[in-house]
Amino acid sequence: METLSDQQLVALYFKGKRNALEFLISRYIGPLYGFVFQFAKNSADAQDITQETFIKVWRNLKKFDRKKSFKSWLYVIAKNTAIDFLRQKRHITLSGFNSAGDEASVFESIPDPAPLPPEIWDRQDLALEVDKILNQLPFNYKLVIIMHYIDQLTFQEISDILNKPLNTVKSQHLRAISHLRAFFSKK
Repeated sequence: METLSDQQLVALYFKGKRNALEFLISRYIGPLYGFVFQFAKNSADAQDITQETFIKVWRNLKKFDRKKSFKSWLYVIAKNTAIDFLRQKRHITLSGFNSAGDEASVFESIPDPAPLPPEIWDRQDLALEVDKILNQLPFNYKLVIIMHYIDQLTFQEISDILNKPLNTVKSQHLRAISHLRAFFSKK
């Protein structure tokens, strides 16, 4: 099943292969958790939002337009679920996404195939530094960087998910890169 596309897995699910949906969930659970963590800023809420997202996917899969990207559809549901969840909790206002949290960074959860101990320390330091830098970016810039480089979404997919024009996403990416270069040039 690893070689099957998302659309092929959805088709198999509708043909009665229940494990096709389980495989789709396992394919996206990690990246989706990292994505919603940027909204939630804590592990418990990110887990709840991720779970709620997959429940919504399961309930609404019959409405999914198979001509479109499953990944984009999934991320749109996750974004909307995160916003709804946070509105209900009233932890933040919609304009207050820039607050930095002390929770574990999404970068610290990237799997690493058995590095040596010195590499572990170097990578942890680098992950903390990158996370610190990213938290200084405006939320929209940070989100585009994470979606593009961590979640490996195309600019078109990011545009669809965030419901923003493609050129806006590209300019936010360029501005974010510019901010990051400026920060690193000071070091």
